[in-house]
Amino acid sequence: QVQLVESGGGLVQAGGSLRLSCAASGRTFSSYAMGWFRQAPGKEREFVAVISRSGGSTYYADSVKGRFTISRDNAKNAVYLQMNSLKPEDTAVYYCAAAQHILNRRLAGVDYWGQGTQVTVSS
Repeated sequence: QVQLVESGGGLVQAGGSLRLSCAASGRTFSSYAMGWFRQAPGKEREFVAVISRSGGSTYYADSVKGRFTISRDNAKNAVYLQMNSLKPEDTAVYYCAAAQHILNRRLAGVDYWGQGTQVTVSS
C-alpha cells in the first residue's frame, strides 16, 4: 500500500514558478514509476509528466514541455514537479500518481492517487 500526499500548490501570477512535492509512504516507493496529472474545472484529468523508477527517464505533455521538470528522490520517498513560466491555462488541481509501469511514455494503470493540490495562475 502506498499513500501519496501532495503539497506546494497555491496562487501565483503568470510567469511565476511553483514547486509541487509528493510525499509517499511505504517501503516500495522506488518500485513505482511516478507521475503528475492535472484537472481543470469542467475538464477531464490529463497527463502532465512521468518519471521512471530510477529517475533516469522522464516524459512530458507537449503543453508543459520546456517549462515543467519532474524529479524524484528515492531516499526521501518523494517526487517533485518544478513549474516555471506558469500560464493561466495551467490552473488546475494537480495530482500525484504511482504505477508499476510506463507505457507509451505515460503511466500505465495507476495504482495510487494523491488527494490533489490546487494551483491557480492569475493573468
